[in-house]
Amino acid sequence: MKLTEAKEQFINSWGAFGTQWGINRTMAQIHALLLVSTQPLTQDDIMEYLNISRGNVNMNIRGLVDWGLVERVIISGERKDHFAAEKDIWKVATQIIKERKKRELDPMIKLLGQLENIDADKKDKEAKQFLEVISGIKRTGNQADKILDLMIKAEENWFTSSILKMFK
Repeated sequence: MKLTEAKEQFINSWGAFGTQWGINRTMAQIHALLLVSTQPLTQDDIMEYLNISRGNVNMNIRGLVDWGLVERVIISGERKDHFAAEKDIWKVATQIIKERKKRELDPMIKLLGQLENIDADKKDKEAKQFLEVISGIKRTGNQADKILDLMIKAEENWFTSSILKMFK
């Protein structure tokens, strides 16, 4: 397989995988293109390579920048913005975990805490069952939160980082 074919297959596959992770296909394809590019790319470069509109590129680049997966790169003498993706896949995974935790897990845990404060007789069978279910989900969410925090902080902690690097 030639390099250009391999790149195409990777970009298309990453796009398909992205939809499995809750990311739109185009955003995942742009991310894949930037991952395998040796140089930062402009929006025009991305539009041409993926055959997509400027608006689509702009919207998805903004999303990738918001997630911390892509950064603007200033190239001396160039007027256009260039973009590059973080190449360290461990850092990419950690950043995705941070963002998903912030956007999904944290609000869920907060909501479950609010739902535990129902105004009902705690001895009532229905209220008791409701509180047991909510508390169980909240406990599981809190455990997941602690595990994810450990993974996120692993880069800051030398010992944990060294152990995790053995599994890379």
